[in-house]
Amino acid sequence: MPQIIPIRDLKNTSEISQMCHESNEPIFITKNGYGDMVIMSMKMYEEKMFMLDVYSKLNAAEEQLAEGKVLDGDASLKSVREKYNV
Repeated sequence: MPQIIPIRDLKNTSEISQMCHESNEPIFITKNGYGDMVIMSMKMYEEKMFMLDVYSKLNAAEEQLAEGKVLDGDASLKSVREKYNV
């Protein structure tokens, strides 16, 4: 369940920091009853950005497959082995 707190609670910086580090999801900040910001720990941010990058690369790969932009695996491995004398 996402945590939602009003913007006035940001005065309690130590408490908010602890909430961010203990939570496995972002914390939503409201202003005048409406969504305004999202905060999270640096660790969670890095994990989320990593996963976003992974999904982006998977999406690009699926598009290449759909367009027929594929290489023969055996030929590619042979080329790499010859290039690096492996």
